[in-house]
Amino acid sequence: MKPRIALVTVLTNDVPKMKQFYQDVLGFTIKSEMDGYVEFENEGVRFSICTRQVMADITGGHESFNAERKGQAFELAFPCDSPQDVEWSYHDIVSKGAIPVKEPATMPWGQTTAFFADPEGNIHEIFTD
Repeated sequence: MKPRIALVTVLTNDVPKMKQFYQDVLGFTIKSEMDGYVEFENEGVRFSICTRQVMADITGGHESFNAERKGQAFELAFPCDSPQDVEWSYHDIVSKGAIPVKEPATMPWGQTTAFFADPEGNIHEIFTD
């Protein structure tokens, strides 16, 4: 094994709803799609959405894929070019349907950061250094 991440997969029970959000609200382009799975074009790490049932099936029925999810399990962070870009991007994606969590602000470590959620409540951030 190489100590690097090659793929991030968001698990869901509703691929069409999540696909629409990541495509229409965040602007990802679909690279490939099959029943219960969508992979988006992304520079660097591969990015996909997959049903929990598909993952349960391919792992031999592992119970964790059918367990009720509680709380925040992961965060995706999207870079912006400037504090103004964070501000514009935040208001743009919220106007398109992202759930607002925290408006852009300067963090104690110097980054300008804002938080939003996808349709299933996964909280993500946009930021600039």
